[in-house]
Amino acid sequence: MQEKEKFMKEALKEAQKAVQKLEVPVGCVIVKDGKIIARAHNQKETKTDTTKHAEIIAIQKASKKLEAWRLLDCEMYVTLEPCSMCAGAMIQARIKKVYIGATDAKTGACGSVLNLLQDYPFNHKVEVETGIRQEECENILKEFFKKLREIKSRN
Repeated sequence: MQEKEKFMKEALKEAQKAVQKLEVPVGCVIVKDGKIIARAHNQKETKTDTTKHAEIIAIQKASKKLEAWRLLDCEMYVTLEPCSMCAGAMIQARIKKVYIGATDAKTGACGSVLNLLQDYPFNHKVEVETGIRQEECENILKEFFKKLREIKSRN
């Protein structure tokens, strides 16, 4: 198994934790020197905080671990394409590269709706690679929203 497949599998484990909490299943890990230094999943509902996206939480944890806000030479693996808030945080944190599982045609800010990471003259550009374990990342989202609709239709 390639390294990027292995790390996306870890991000999927985080997404599964979100499912258990009825959170949108997005999982994220941050890797430096071939080791996971931070992992997180969405917690918007649990924490009643719109900023508690998996990517933001993972950036906060990685910064704390490295005792630095610049996450130079760090790579992010995330199951769903980051939104504009998370893409902006990745630029600010100086993430080197992001590996994305599923793209997001509604709010994706890494190439689907817009590409904040590469198309603008910011002081930092983040490399992007999509399609890592794409089918698994898409399926966990589809299944979650299918179950959520079933729950809502019963109430």
